Amino acid sequence: MTTREESVRWLLLVVRLPSEPSRHRVAVWRELRKVGALSLGQGVWAVPDVPAFEGGVTRALALTARAGGEAIRLDAAGRDPEDAARFAALFTAAREDDWTEFLADCGKFEEEIAKEIRTAKFTLAELEEEEQSLERLRRWHRDLTARDYFGAALAGPAGERLAHCVAVCEEYAELVFRALHRPGGEEE
Repeated sequence: MTTREESVRWLLLVVRLPSEPSRHRVAVWRELRKVGALSLGQGVWAVPDVPAFEGGVTRALALTARAGGEAIRLDAAGRDPEDAARFAALFTAAREDDWTEFLADCGKFEEEIAKEIRTAKFTLAELEEEEQSLERLRRWHRDLTARDYFGAALAGPAGERLAHCVAVCEEYAELVFRALHRPGGEEE
């Protein structure tokens, strides 16, 4: 167990919302999931009590208040090193799931560009679409990195995979510009 896992303080949120309309519960759930909060049960969430999570927690509390709900914030820590390690492991497992999903989307991005190359679809419109997809991956990676407090094992491979996606997109951009600048290579 690392010193970080052993010494971390946790912020627990107990959220109660009216059952209707459901959009309020969904909005709070989405905000807490977006920030990387760990769901511990019906309406009970936990995040490491560090500044990286502050903004998302504040937004979730505001959404709860606007919906006429209640939220209670509690400080927590493991009672012993084993409890602290287990809690950190639960949080890290959730981040591993996030990184797995990210890696799958990187694979889809790479497959999409490979398809465009196979079909020789070298247009500026397609390049712009792929660049937007790459920018979405970059934002997602930045967000995941910010909430991966304990450093999940897949974080490193995810960074490498994102770098590969950047290289693949740059290669595709080069092919597009070559196709557009050769004689008769006007964009369709």
